[in-house]
Amino acid sequence: MNHIVKTGETLAQISKDYRTPLRDILAANQIANPNMIFPGQKINIPGFPNPDTIPYRIEVSTAKRRLRLYKNGTFQKEYPIAVGRMLSATPIGNFFIINKAPNPGGPYGTMWMSLSKQHYGIHGTNNPSSIGKAVSKGCIRMFNKDVEELARTIPLGTPVTITP
Repeated sequence: MNHIVKTGETLAQISKDYRTPLRDILAANQIANPNMIFPGQKINIPGFPNPDTIPYRIEVSTAKRRLRLYKNGTFQKEYPIAVGRMLSATPIGNFFIINKAPNPGGPYGTMWMSLSKQHYGIHGTNNPSSIGKAVSKGCIRMFNKDVEELARTIPLGTPVTITP
């Protein structure tokens, strides 16, 4: 899997976002000096499948509060979601699903799927009345049955595009 370096990013933060040891990223990219990266540079993140081999992709609209699933470019299903409130907005951009954790406990419902941005994910909820609202701390909330279905369907490495 490749990550495109954004302005202001560091390899240390990229390492945290993908939960991949910095030494593994340095080795996979033959980078001698971790401070010498630049915006637009492709960084190979070892341990993840090539996104080109994954038939699924997810598109999230924070304004419409909808998550749409596509397979081989064909729309499959749309789910209602909750998104971040104004002071803790859901991040906009391109990410990947990097892990899945059933029954994470707390307010995360019955499933947690981490995005390739530290502290953010797609998860269930113990407060179903929040779906359709801008109330989270930036994560994407789904009904538990929906997030379980999505987690069963998509593999790790699935691309996620979040738009306003």
